Amino acid sequence: MARLPLHVMPTFCAVARLGNLRAAADELHLTHSAISQQIKLLEEQIGFEVFDRRGRRVVLNAAGRALLRSAQPALALLDEGLQAAAAAAAGNAQRVRLTVLPSFAQRWLLPRMGRWHQAHPQIALEIDASQQLVDVQREGFHAGLRQGSGHWPPLVSQRLVDSPLIVVGGPAAARRLLGEGALAIARSALLGNPGLWERWFQAAGLPRQRLNPVATFNDAGLMLQAAEQDLGLALVREVLAADALAEGRLVQLHPLAIEHDGSDSYYLVYPPALADWPPMQALLQWLRAELSRPMARADAVKAGTAPADR
Repeated sequence: MARLPLHVMPTFCAVARLGNLRAAADELHLTHSAISQQIKLLEEQIGFEVFDRRGRRVVLNAAGRALLRSAQPALALLDEGLQAAAAAAAGNAQRVRLTVLPSFAQRWLLPRMGRWHQAHPQIALEIDASQQLVDVQREGFHAGLRQGSGHWPPLVSQRLVDSPLIVVGGPAAARRLLGEGALAIARSALLGNPGLWERWFQAAGLPRQRLNPVATFNDAGLMLQAAEQDLGLALVREVLAADALAEGRLVQLHPLAIEHDGSDSYYLVYPPALADWPPMQALLQWLRAELSRPMARADAVKAGTAPADR
């Protein structure tokens, strides 16, 4: 049986995905010649071609497609094993590389980093905030904090907390609007996605509203800062507003909370090979404990004094 040259398999997978030797060379930081030689070595070693050449493009043939189906999960498994081995070899110098949305990092995680350090002084967190859905394994992260449905195979997904959307505003807005109901909110300056606001007003029992928010944002943390400065009302994840609610910088203006497309949960995700890694278990348990703390509410809303809309 032909012997598979494992060291060229990442190159094979990159060329198969990109369909171009030069593009694969750029991605892998190799020369075009080196990529070509590795593919040639692979085909010589196994005894058959895996690509059809079409001008400057290369396309997987039937044999190449069959090989790719096994190569991709095998390489992912090897990467997991290497990551787990590196984590175990670190000994007391433990470090968890974590990818997280900027809004969650800014509004929830960073204010609690002191408590993490007190609980686990031997485990450093290396936090990378990104709006993009980062490939945890490929980019070398140990874990990610994600919001969504919980389905990101082959990663393990551990649900942390549900966080519906609530309406918040600054103290000045609270003085104007607490107790006035959803119609008064509809007549106020709004921040954020008009589609989400339409859903909230529909759930509140109001007829369809003509909405023109004063500003939209690609980051919920920025929107919450705008709400704190009384630039408008925000419809945001409850967990992101928790500290500002507790400190009085924001007030929940109505008791109604809505879900968003069934993807209101936050998850910790990580490769299966790291499931039993002590720092991962420590992080998971700490996150769950911190997120189980009661959420703050505006006093009037807690007391149930918001009246029927009018």
